[in-house]
Amino acid sequence: MPADLTEEELEFLLATLDMAREGRTEALEDRVARGVPANLTGRTGDSLLILAAYHDHPRTVGMLLEHGADPNRVNDRGQTALGAAVFRRSAESVQLLLDWGAQPLAGERSALSVAAFFGLEDMSALLRGRPTRATGAGSDDADEH
Repeated sequence: MPADLTEEELEFLLATLDMAREGRTEALEDRVARGVPANLTGRTGDSLLILAAYHDHPRTVGMLLEHGADPNRVNDRGQTALGAAVFRRSAESVQLLLDWGAQPLAGERSALSVAAFFGLEDMSALLRGRPTRATGAGSDDADEH
């Protein structure tokens, strides 16, 4: 955070980041509508979108995307909102992010690498656009790379 912020301004911004963590969609949307950047980031580069995805708040993820949040923004650890949603196994957030242009290979710790590392076959299938066994459809091995 910039050193020229007052304590009150810093508290405001930190509270805004907490709204994303806590899934307080309406309150956060009010702040974004009043001028808080949809791509606001914290000290480690976690954007509002990354925080909402990591803490499994699909409604907040959708709202931020509608307000222009960058679905491919990468934090200081090479992680994206899509990778966070995959880690949390939030199919709803993953699908929202994909629909808004999130790239499965973006970032040093991409969503596809997260799915592979943790053995999340359902998430890998979703990222590759294939139906999962959980939906009752079989996998299409021809799409594997």
